[in-house]
Amino acid sequence: MHNLQMVDLKRQYSKIKTEIDAAIQNVVESTAYINGPDVNHFATELATYLGVKHVIPCANGTDALQIALMALGLQPGDEVITASYTYIATVEVVALLRLKPVFVDVDADTFTMNIDSVRKAITPKTKAIIPVHLYGQSANMEALLALAKEHNIPVIEDNAQAIGSSYTFSDGTVKKTGSMGVIGCTSFFPSKNLGGYGDGGAIFTNDSALAETLKMIANHGQKTRYYHEMVGCNSRLDTIQAAILRIKLRHLDEYCDARRAAADFYDAAFKNSPNIVTPFRAPYSTHVFHQYTLQLKNVNRDEVQKKLAEKNIPSMIYYPVPCHKQNMLKEYGVADTYLPVTDMLQDCVISLPMHTELTNEELSYIANSLLEITG
Repeated sequence: MHNLQMVDLKRQYSKIKTEIDAAIQNVVESTAYINGPDVNHFATELATYLGVKHVIPCANGTDALQIALMALGLQPGDEVITASYTYIATVEVVALLRLKPVFVDVDADTFTMNIDSVRKAITPKTKAIIPVHLYGQSANMEALLALAKEHNIPVIEDNAQAIGSSYTFSDGTVKKTGSMGVIGCTSFFPSKNLGGYGDGGAIFTNDSALAETLKMIANHGQKTRYYHEMVGCNSRLDTIQAAILRIKLRHLDEYCDARRAAADFYDAAFKNSPNIVTPFRAPYSTHVFHQYTLQLKNVNRDEVQKKLAEKNIPSMIYYPVPCHKQNMLKEYGVADTYLPVTDMLQDCVISLPMHTELTNEELSYIANSLLEITG
C-alpha cells in the first residue's frame, strides 16, 4: 500500500505524464510564457465546459474574488454577506477592499449558506452576496438567487471547491456551479479538483460588459497597452499552468467520478456507525467531493485525529477557527456573531483522504481504522 496522502498528486500525474510533459515542453520551446496561446485556448475550453460566455484567467482564486468585487464598483463600507464557515480568502478580499463582511450561518447538513440567515442579514447597505460551494457541493442557489433578485443584490459564487459540480433547478434546468451568479470565481491550486502545478484562478460571467471590466482590472486597468482607464492589478495565469490545465480539464469529469466512487465506499463503511455522520448529498446538487468531511459525535475529535496519525492516516480539520472569530477581523466587531451551526461544526468535523487515486485497499484501511478508533 502507498503512503497515504490527503491528495496524491504524484500518482495522478503519472497517469497523464506523457500529455503533461509534452504540453509543458511546447510552452518552453515557444517561450510564450505570459499570455501564450494556451491561455486563450484554456479560457475558451473552460467556458464551453461551464456553459458561460466568458472566462477570464487570473493568478489565483483569491485574486479572482478580489477582481470580482472591484468590477462591481463597491465602495468602502458597503456590506458583503458571506458564510463564516469557509477558507479565509473569501473574507480576506472583502477586508482588503475596506468593505464590511457580514457573516451568516450554514446549514448543518450541506455546510453551505443558510438562506434564512441571509434573509435576516440583508440591509440597504448590502451590495453583494458570496455563497461558497463548500467541499464540492453547491449552495442552494435557486433560493439564494430568488432572494438576491428580490433585493437587486449581485451574487458572486465562490466555486473554488466545487468546479465540475452541477445544480438542478426545480424546472429541470441544469447549470454548472460558478455559472449561475453574476460572477463566478475559482482556484486552480494544485489540490483542487481541477488543479494546476502552481497557483492559478479564473473568473466567469455571462455579462459581456462586465467581462471587459474584469479583464481590464486583471491587466493593470488597461484595455489598450499603456492606457490605464481604472485602477487594476497584475493577475495573470501563466502559459505553462494554462497548458497543464487544458490537459486536466479533459479529465475533470473522470476525476469527479473517481472522487464520488471513493465517497461511496466511505459512506457504505460508516453507514451503521452511531458516532460518524457522513456527508449529506443535496438533491439539487451533484457532489464532487473536494473534501470528504465527516461529523464526529460522542467522541473527542482531536483524539481521533491523533490516533489516525499513529496509523499513518492523514486527516485535516476544515476549519478549526471560523472567519468571524479570526484575529484579522477584530476591527469589525463580528466575533460575537450568533452562528450556532458554524460554532458546532468547528468542533466536530474531520476530513479524510480524498483524491482520484485512492484504491479499495487504502479506503478499507482508512475506514476500518476510523471505525476501530471511534467505536
